[in-house]
Amino acid sequence: MTYDFDTVISRKNTSSLKWNVKEQELPMWVADMDFQTAPEIIRALKARTEHGIFGYSEVEDDWYKAYISWWTRRHGLKIEKDWLVFCTGVIPAISSSVRKLTTPNENVVIQTPVYNIFFNSIINNGCRPLENALIYENGEYKMDFEDLERKLSDSQTTLMILCNPQNPTGKIWDHKSLKTVGDLCARYNVTVISDEIHCDLVAPGKEYIPFASVSENCKNNSITCIAPTKAFNIAGLNTAAVCIPNKELRYKIWRALNTDEVAEPNAFAVTAAVTAFTKGEPWLNELNSYIEANKNHVESFISENIPEIGVIKGDATYLVWLDIHKLSNYLPNVSNLSGYVVSFIRKETGLWLCPGIEYGLAGEGFLRLNAACPRRVLNDGLNRLMTAVAKIKEK
Repeated sequence: MTYDFDTVISRKNTSSLKWNVKEQELPMWVADMDFQTAPEIIRALKARTEHGIFGYSEVEDDWYKAYISWWTRRHGLKIEKDWLVFCTGVIPAISSSVRKLTTPNENVVIQTPVYNIFFNSIINNGCRPLENALIYENGEYKMDFEDLERKLSDSQTTLMILCNPQNPTGKIWDHKSLKTVGDLCARYNVTVISDEIHCDLVAPGKEYIPFASVSENCKNNSITCIAPTKAFNIAGLNTAAVCIPNKELRYKIWRALNTDEVAEPNAFAVTAAVTAFTKGEPWLNELNSYIEANKNHVESFISENIPEIGVIKGDATYLVWLDIHKLSNYLPNVSNLSGYVVSFIRKETGLWLCPGIEYGLAGEGFLRLNAACPRRVLNDGLNRLMTAVAKIKEK
């Protein structure tokens, strides 16, 4: 490999949300990586820093060109400049969109298990999250369209938040599934917000399908949230975009983002995004290969050493979704299995994972593990997990 993903870099004392833990604890929960971003981005930010003046910034043509070129070349979606609006992050964009496109007590459909902050964006705006639970069969997830239509047809349902690719399961949605979502939402006048922040974190040889590329219904009835932040590990720089082909809908969201004051870049946001999309592709390709090798390693290690846990291997994200239902055999009186197991693992070994119940009722009985770290750190985490499960079996 040209790039180094094996060196362990301490993140202690850097105001890191992930690494603000006790000594000897190992956080593998929140979705950010323990790799330095692409060297090309670091060099560009150093050059920007050396200028020494960090006043108000604006979005220049290079930013639009970078997004347009990347999505055309890498994802086959031809974006027009007018469709793009800068925002400081995907979640601010989702929250502003929910606030603008709904009134209190309306329903917002989400497909659980799903990123837990979606619940916050809905509830904090006075709306009700309506869970369209995914169907889990034989280690695979698929959409429950019968239940989805029933919930979309409710006159109180006005919005759906789609996760594409899916977090936490790593599922890449196929063309047919996305088209069905688009057709159903158009039929019942439900607008779609498609969170596609994980779209560039896919296994080699795999590709995600942008929701807006699937059909006219998908294109004209959607708000797509995109960013380089997950793929290039620059979430702290607060740089993202919304892509909205529909002119009327775009004006509403533009107004919402500006009203909430999340539509202006900081001094580094544009530089980082432009550099990522124009110079970061070789690094990203190697990153995806490294992550895929890590995920394969997790699957092999658990299969050989912790057969009580199942690995649901997705083709996207650097997250691994773990099925721990069999552990209930050793914990018959535990009602919140995932919450109990996460607390037990952390107390006994210092390993910090995410309990599946955080992602909705359909997440109960699962854990989420972040595999985006040097292999040595990953092995440490897996050994701690093995130790904890052995202790659970002794109870």
